[in-house]
Amino acid sequence: MADATPRFGRMIPAMVTPFDDDLELDLDRAQALADRLVRGGSDALIINGTTGESPTVFYPQKMDLFRAVVAAVDGRVPVIANVGDNCTADTVDFAGKVAPLGVDGFMCVVPYYNKPPQEGMYRHFRTIADAVELPVILYNIPGRCVVNMEAETTLRLAHDCANVVAVKEASGRMDQIERIIAEAPEGFAVYSGDDSATFDIMRAGGAGVISTIGNVAPDRMKEIVDLCAAGDWDAAAEANARLLPLMEGLFATSNPILVKEALKLVGFPVGGVRLPLVDATPEQARDLAAIMREVGVLA
Repeated sequence: MADATPRFGRMIPAMVTPFDDDLELDLDRAQALADRLVRGGSDALIINGTTGESPTVFYPQKMDLFRAVVAAVDGRVPVIANVGDNCTADTVDFAGKVAPLGVDGFMCVVPYYNKPPQEGMYRHFRTIADAVELPVILYNIPGRCVVNMEAETTLRLAHDCANVVAVKEASGRMDQIERIIAEAPEGFAVYSGDDSATFDIMRAGGAGVISTIGNVAPDRMKEIVDLCAAGDWDAAAEANARLLPLMEGLFATSNPILVKEALKLVGFPVGGVRLPLVDATPEQARDLAAIMREVGVLA
């Protein structure tokens, strides 16, 4: 079953990265967004993950962003820095530079593009874990990385590395996710990497979600995970069903295009997206607004 008190909590937004009109980092807005998410009930924040446009935010900018968010959050919730790259040596080097900034943990994605075999994935994450003291969250997302980290590899890391404390699972493979939950050591947290899968994963014993929709409706997503954690499955199912159209609607095109549009629609604009992503089309924006009204996120 789910750990009673996961180290990083249960509802963790993968925070978008605000940009100004010139698509430069808007650190003031990033601090305001971090504060908004904490006050909205977030248990921790992931900074500069996929939803934070990590591929187009370069290393010095990432460090500026981490510093700004750590200052804004001021210890209220853990701040987890995404430092993962598809080069093991670069990841280790960067993690070493980020650790002194005051972050509380790291997230590291399965190496993308290289297509490593399972042993390569194991050695990649083992090398990172051995090089850092902070806790590490693994991130398995085959839709973006092309390769899937099998349950056996995740479990090897969970058992062999004391500071590998969680996995964000976005494989969509419930059999794999259930095996990790069943065989992981005590205290290892399995997070849903897809908002829409959170209810099912928590029902199987998962810890919670690393969330996209948490940027827009943190209170609503928090309600769902808290009901799941309390075992109130009927109420959780109802709350989940009410929000599900927006969980799915935010992914009508590549994330984070629509979550940034959604923040603009609720009156908290965070700028556009950097190429090769492009901003929402007028049609996409209209469809999104209709869904947001349907689920009660937009008046």
